[in-house]
Amino acid sequence: MIPGFVDSHSHLVFAGDRTQEFNARMSGRSYSAGGIRTTVAATRAASDEELERNLTRYLREALRQGTTTFETKSGYGLTVHDEARALRIAASHTDEVTYLGAHIVSPDYADDPAGYVALVTGEMLDACAPYARWVDVFCEKGAFDGDQARAILTAGKARGLHPRVHANQLSYGPGVQLAVELDAASADHCTHLTDADVDALASGDTVATLLPGAEFSTRAEWPNARRLIDAGVTVALSTDCNPGSSFTSSVPFCIALAVRDMRMTPDEAVWSATAGGARALCRDDVGRIAPGAYADLTLLDAPSHVHLAYRPGVPLVTGVWRRGVREI
Repeated sequence: MIPGFVDSHSHLVFAGDRTQEFNARMSGRSYSAGGIRTTVAATRAASDEELERNLTRYLREALRQGTTTFETKSGYGLTVHDEARALRIAASHTDEVTYLGAHIVSPDYADDPAGYVALVTGEMLDACAPYARWVDVFCEKGAFDGDQARAILTAGKARGLHPRVHANQLSYGPGVQLAVELDAASADHCTHLTDADVDALASGDTVATLLPGAEFSTRAEWPNARRLIDAGVTVALSTDCNPGSSFTSSVPFCIALAVRDMRMTPDEAVWSATAGGARALCRDDVGRIAPGAYADLTLLDAPSHVHLAYRPGVPLVTGVWRRGVREI
């Protein structure tokens, strides 16, 4: 018996399919942020009922694999209406809802990124803040630069939303240090880090949430978890479940990747997928088995949690309890 997994970074409110993009990427095409536009078009065209069916399907899929706490984001609508409805749908299934209007610059504002930042920090934020706990931004070349990201996160903080940052996934950049500067709960991805980035994380309270499913699905460089842990950084593991770069809802799979390719021990990987995820959500009532925490539990058909990495791909989860109620 271990604590239920805490998936502190996922994108589950979307429609459409990007199988052809994945197939092409596996045939040698590199990944960039531009593919998000395909999902945006499909999500805008989908009904509320279709979006909710997709969301509940993926939540149930993750639950079967031992995940009991879910954070999920908007970011595939990129209009005031579509971002607000995504968050409204998500908020009916989890308390951990993130406003990600700043996923990419909306195609509608391709020639006016400043205008889109004004929308994200103004009318869109007003419509979305009532449904969200968090505000996030993709701080990356091809998405939002450091100044734009700071403006978006600062506006969200002013509305009572706690920052998170998609940081340093595709290249070196300002995302990690901006996350620490603004006391973000989490800097997510953390693939390309300078010594100054690692030092900033080690000196602050921002969690480094690593998402190995993205590196697996894009054949990208692995984050160096060992470097972060040895520097004293708090590390979380999550799935980054999304239709483009990491279409997995399996935390056990991510644990196996972290042990095999990110230089984590099995103990560290399981801690990062439970207590570490809870830290990334600023919570102490999940991710641990202790007085005062919810009875969120995952039962493994294995003699040890080490088997999550030792037997990758094997369905070891045989029971899941959430708040004391058996779900699986």
